[in-house]
Amino acid sequence: MEFVVASSVGALTAAGVYLILRLRAFAVILGLALLSYAVNVFLFSTGRLMVDAAPVLQPYGGEVVYSDPLPQALVLTAIVISFGMMAVLVMFALGAFLETGSDRIDMIDEDDDTTGPEDRA
Repeated sequence: MEFVVASSVGALTAAGVYLILRLRAFAVILGLALLSYAVNVFLFSTGRLMVDAAPVLQPYGGEVVYSDPLPQALVLTAIVISFGMMAVLVMFALGAFLETGSDRIDMIDEDDDTTGPEDRA
């Protein structure tokens, strides 16, 4: 089970970094979402990966098997915050797209020439 979770965290992180390095606003937003999912899965896995375990301590005698509730609460909070931030970023990207007609993120205008100051003299 740990291998599956570790592989999914690695795959989500790799896909998120790849999408963040793209030059399109929508791809960058999707990359940030994938990175936040990877962090959420990682935080969730820190609370012990157990099957059929209670999320809180049980008052029975003997060996107590439970999963830690703190990472679960942190992940729930992180999901709510990341959903709100993704909504804000989508609105920023939509506004930029409606204003410029493109969702590219590069810093050089297409109308400008690419010659440097040493070429102009």
